[in-house]
Amino acid sequence: MNATDVRERVLALGDPERARISQGFFKTGPGEYGEGDVFAGVRVPVLRKLACECRALPAEGMIRLLRDPVHEVRLLALLLMVQAYRQGEAGAQERIYRAYLQHTRFINNWDLVDASAEHIVGAWLSGRDKGPLVVLANSPCLWERRIAIVATFYFIRRGDFSATLRVAEQSLHDTEDLIHKASGWMLREVGKREQKVLEAFLKKHGKRMPRTMLRYAIERFPEPLRLGYLRGARMDGHS
Repeated sequence: MNATDVRERVLALGDPERARISQGFFKTGPGEYGEGDVFAGVRVPVLRKLACECRALPAEGMIRLLRDPVHEVRLLALLLMVQAYRQGEAGAQERIYRAYLQHTRFINNWDLVDASAEHIVGAWLSGRDKGPLVVLANSPCLWERRIAIVATFYFIRRGDFSATLRVAEQSLHDTEDLIHKASGWMLREVGKREQKVLEAFLKKHGKRMPRTMLRYAIERFPEPLRLGYLRGARMDGHS
């Protein structure tokens, strides 16, 4: 099986009506964040199943798929890369990580980032210097900035919140709603594990956080506490 075979299988699974709906859902119109993207109309569970069936595809085939104009083909490529990363030795993992960062222009919608950043970028940087996250977080590219914050989910799951807090702080002045949502999501995940860590971040930054980021971050707080933050109350002394 080669990349052409895999691509043809994806297209054969497409549904024109689902593709039409996806074009709107993923904001592919002029001036929108997904402008010009093309959908075949394949459901994610179907792509995950196909990824398991195509796991033997060589790395160069995955990269070829990642460069494809069809959204679901790129998503399949990322699912295959995540599988290959998990199964690979350190050398193979590093090659996948570097290939990923060399092709971020093709990882150009939120679902593509969210399906892969944690499992490749986060996984590779675990136990290593987090400097690449700072570079990504300062990128002019929206999707690289989202990769930076979503990648930290790997550390959050392992009880390490420092990178998340650092990248979230960098994103306080970001102008993109998709970054506000991702940062708030990651902060919420920190709070689910250590609420006091999140509250310390909110005490320092809450009054200047973008409203969307704040709402996402405090979504699971008890109602009085959540409303207090939304109203700008400091809630000092809450335990």
